[in-house]
Amino acid sequence: MADELKWYVAHTYSGYENTVAASIERAVENRNMHDLITEVSIPLETVTEITENGPKTVERKVFPGYVLVKMVMTDDTWHLVRNIRGVTGFVGAANKAIPLTDEEIAALGVEKREVVVSYQVGDSVKITDGALESFIGTVEELDTERGKVRVVVSMFGRETPVELELDQVEPI
Repeated sequence: MADELKWYVAHTYSGYENTVAASIERAVENRNMHDLITEVSIPLETVTEITENGPKTVERKVFPGYVLVKMVMTDDTWHLVRNIRGVTGFVGAANKAIPLTDEEIAALGVEKREVVVSYQVGDSVKITDGALESFIGTVEELDTERGKVRVVVSMFGRETPVELELDQVEPI
């Protein structure tokens, strides 16, 4: 059943996202539907705002008016989410909710994918993807939080730093 779990987007009244998310979680708890609805998420971003008192870090909703729900779509789960106070419907065509694609999920950063890095700063690596494919370089910096690696590559007799995704390079 785990392979049937998909992320769906529920449309809510603006400003009701937290209430809707809490209500969905409460309804799942009350009806013991943990295996059908596993996660409820509101994508947030951390933003630094400049105020009169100086910079202030705040969390802001990436998509106001939307709540992401990871669930198996059945009549029961559709009705449970759809009948929560504040939910206006699912994103999709007519009454058919359309799940998010893997690319959309990755872009939203809803699910954290763990990338195992088998190289470290100072190691020689080969670039396996992109414009510099098959170039050899040295790892200068690793940023696992952002999923980036900076590799110094020798191009036309010059050392050039290149920022790549962690999975675009492999150790030699």
